[in-house]
Amino acid sequence: MNKFKENRIVKPAWEAIDFFLKGSPEVTAKGPHIRDAMDIKRYMILVVLALMPAAASAVYYYGIKAFWMIFFSYVFGITTEWIFAIVKKDEIHEGIFVTCMIYPLILPPTIPLWMLVVGIVFGVFFGKEVFGGTGRNIFNPALVGRLFITIAFPFYMSSNYVNPLISKGNFFITDFSSIPDAISSATPLTFLKAGQPMAYSIWDLLMGAAPGSMGETFRLGLIIGGIFLMLTKVSSWRIPVSYIGTVLVLTSVGHAFMPDTIAAPIYQILTGGLLFGAFFMATDPVSSTYTKAGKVIFGIGLGLFTVLIRSFSGYSEGVMFSIILMNAFGPLIDSYVLDRKFKPLLKKEVL
Repeated sequence: MNKFKENRIVKPAWEAIDFFLKGSPEVTAKGPHIRDAMDIKRYMILVVLALMPAAASAVYYYGIKAFWMIFFSYVFGITTEWIFAIVKKDEIHEGIFVTCMIYPLILPPTIPLWMLVVGIVFGVFFGKEVFGGTGRNIFNPALVGRLFITIAFPFYMSSNYVNPLISKGNFFITDFSSIPDAISSATPLTFLKAGQPMAYSIWDLLMGAAPGSMGETFRLGLIIGGIFLMLTKVSSWRIPVSYIGTVLVLTSVGHAFMPDTIAAPIYQILTGGLLFGAFFMATDPVSSTYTKAGKVIFGIGLGLFTVLIRSFSGYSEGVMFSIILMNAFGPLIDSYVLDRKFKPLLKKEVL
């Protein structure tokens, strides 16, 4: 049994399963000890738990295809991480479980499974492993994968969406083109971008009755999950509150002066992936800022970029690009905050 556990190929997977079930065997030899209820395993479990309403609603609205998308994301995402763990003689890090859950939920349910596989492998490889693995990546791996297939396969990512609730009576159908009137060419954001009136009520947007990426439509569940993460101290309230608040303020002013260009605040918040991005992707502890002031600046930047891209660019959605851009600015923001806070103390010590 020991030889099996020490096998170079099996060891990373064995340690990941053992840690998930039992916890970390690493402890300090001497005191003092600082005890905290939050460790990596609990963090990972709580994030996945908070994503359950979005995942369950995706399967309810889009049937077995949503289940297979989540399943294939885990299989190929973890396999990619496993291969790198074998090559580097490292372990499989728990963050991959969150990445593999988030990634399929930010995709349209109509994309082919092979395309999903290409995206998750690309995201784990270029979004995390080339930077040195978990803790060193500056970009969110799930967003890197989505960004790649958005650029490589724009048709599937921009106009090939499915109307929700079609899974009633069609749960086991994976080819939505076989269902009459199943394919919708636009999401609510596309209607807003074209200056057309909103075809969905606020209740429809909250409960998931509008087309979109399969994990972003049940927004009431996203709000509940996001609040749960903030109450359990898994994520800081500063990023989502400053992000959503900035969008609310900017669009309130912008809509008053340019109603044909900037949509009303309530629709800006309840359409697209803003709530999913604010609660589950912008708060990523690795790729976001870690200082308190930096988190507020980070959120304000996200809101500014989102409104600018949505209103004045050729894209109807701006959340994905905003988070990627602010991920790049994250280290600079934290460095600026720390310099402003501690430079006066350093000057006094020199004097």
